[in-house]
Amino acid sequence: MTLAPTVVEPRLPEARGPVSMAVLELLTERAPRNHLHRIDVSLHDSDPYGVDIQLALYVCYELHYRGFTGVDPGWEWNPGLLHLRAQLEEMFLTAVQRDVGDIGPEDTADAEMAKLTVEPAGGTGPSYFLRSKGTWEQMQEYFVHRSLYHLKEGDPHAWAIPRLTGLAKAAFVAIEFDEFGGGRSDHVHQQLFADLMVAAGLDASYLGYIDAVPTESLAVVNLMSLFGLHRAYRGAAIGHFASTEITSSPGSRRLVDAMERMGAPDTCARFYREHVEADAVHEQVVRTDVVGDLVSREPALDRDVVFGIRAHLMVEDRLADHLMRCWTSGRSSLRRPLSS
Repeated sequence: MTLAPTVVEPRLPEARGPVSMAVLELLTERAPRNHLHRIDVSLHDSDPYGVDIQLALYVCYELHYRGFTGVDPGWEWNPGLLHLRAQLEEMFLTAVQRDVGDIGPEDTADAEMAKLTVEPAGGTGPSYFLRSKGTWEQMQEYFVHRSLYHLKEGDPHAWAIPRLTGLAKAAFVAIEFDEFGGGRSDHVHQQLFADLMVAAGLDASYLGYIDAVPTESLAVVNLMSLFGLHRAYRGAAIGHFASTEITSSPGSRRLVDAMERMGAPDTCARFYREHVEADAVHEQVVRTDVVGDLVSREPALDRDVVFGIRAHLMVEDRLADHLMRCWTSGRSSLRRPLSS
């Protein structure tokens, strides 16, 4: 078995605009300890989905995960940086709420999850494309996009654990236990994906491709970090988690089929084969024991769960649209093509 090396603290990424530059330059300094240092950055006319805002937000969130090499850990809870992060979050969340649209009183979490289990007869999107006619290089690009999440898989959702009680908590932790390898380090899904990257001839280091991916890939991870880090959005975090688990198995099955067609290394297929099996089981647990118990205890969170599901699908659709636009026109979906 290939075991990829573990990078604990990644390097800082490159700035992609004035806001991310301001944040990154700040992190090269020592965090102020005894006074509030306000960070004055103009956000006027900034695109909430634009790469500058999304990268700045990603960097702020990453301080709560592994941090960065050479960055003072004091920045994690620095009030000035948290104030700026709150402004970035408000921009992003407002845009997401606008694009998700209204949630009516008849829209329940149970009904929303039922919709997720229905596979369209003529499905489209990256996994369908890769299964039928995608190339190995396009599959490698797909791995690169997903590396931002899968190399921290389970971590963003884990923020919800202390915010749950009863059966919802027990069932949620049981699913996360599988994500973290069931007690075996070589079965941790993060490690399985790192092994996949090595087998695919790619850089398996944590955030190794953050400078190569587009804003759509950053937004996918930022959304789950935003939900996970705020207790107020615990319902949305669980909705996001449910949507992730329910939609994972069918898509993973298509990717396994794609890799078998391409003759890809078995280590690559192993990661997705694991998700075909595990997430098919997780689907029933998350619907009944996690979401079902949560909304029975806190009925007011039902619509928040719906929002989390729809928000997850919305940012995933944005990434899928980007991939398909690029691949169908013969272009790389990365800022820095793998062949360059």
